[in-house]
Amino acid sequence: MSEAFVEIAGDVSSGLLLIADHASNRVPADIELGVDPAILTQHVAIDIGVDPLGRALCAALGCPGILGGVSRLVADCNREEDKPGLVPIASDGHAIPGNDLDHQGRMARIDRFWRPYHARVLELIADNAPKMLISLHSFTPKLATSDEPRPWQIGILYNQDERAARVAIPLLEAAGVVTGDNHPYSGRLLNATMNRHGEANGIPYLGIEVRQDLIGDAAGVAKWAEVLAPVIAGTLVSLDPSP
Repeated sequence: MSEAFVEIAGDVSSGLLLIADHASNRVPADIELGVDPAILTQHVAIDIGVDPLGRALCAALGCPGILGGVSRLVADCNREEDKPGLVPIASDGHAIPGNDLDHQGRMARIDRFWRPYHARVLELIADNAPKMLISLHSFTPKLATSDEPRPWQIGILYNQDERAARVAIPLLEAAGVVTGDNHPYSGRLLNATMNRHGEANGIPYLGIEVRQDLIGDAAGVAKWAEVLAPVIAGTLVSLDPSP
């Protein structure tokens, strides 16, 4: 057991590993962020719907998974180690006063949460040799600090490695899904976990962003698991047609 992550058991022979950096809004009792507790229910603290959707996809695909174990306001595992946003002092207009830490305090957060999480991802990749990674996130329909609408139902994100994206986007569009190609933001700008574990290892990855209002309840989770599971499976088969 680790406070930095939760693992979902699955069949290694599935060829898949699901990774969800922002699946939890948990704040350990000994950490005081100094924010209104209501903020912990919002997108700045958690990728809404990703925990149940990740579990549903792992069940449908028979694959293992790893879910981040604390709020992204405690430690954002989808940031590089040297980036200030790893321990954010503000997010989408909300100040996080408890994160105004000195160097020692920042490193303590990194050592306690970020390092164990990424170390375990590395171990799972080394032990399981997945043929494709699934990076699962959700996004808010509208940022508080922007007037730009986000109409996509699903966004597929990528940086330099577009292999899985080029297969999955047409599959989603054929299923009638309003799909963003490197939207609602670009994986060329923010792709830390997949850069580290996918691109650096030459492993194809499918970066999936689901609009959070679509998966805010059990019915939505079930619907989108049913939509996404065959797309993920079809993408893997296209990339690796061997049985």
